[in-house]
Amino acid sequence: MLRGVIFGHMKDEIDYRSCNTFDELQVMIDEYVDYYNNFRYQWNLKKLTPIQFRNQLLMVP
Repeated sequence: MLRGVIFGHMKDEIDYRSCNTFDELQVMIDEYVDYYNNFRYQWNLKKLTPIQFRNQLLMVP
């Protein structure tokens, strides 16, 4: 995951202003990172999620 890329998307896709505490913000960030890595398909990764793409690379002999 490229930090700059994920945080650019995250700022556009989550309502971080609704957090009242640092802990709430941390939970929101953790949930978004999980979503981004496991469920958000990436066009530049052959329409796979980052985890799917990584797993595919690891399977290549």
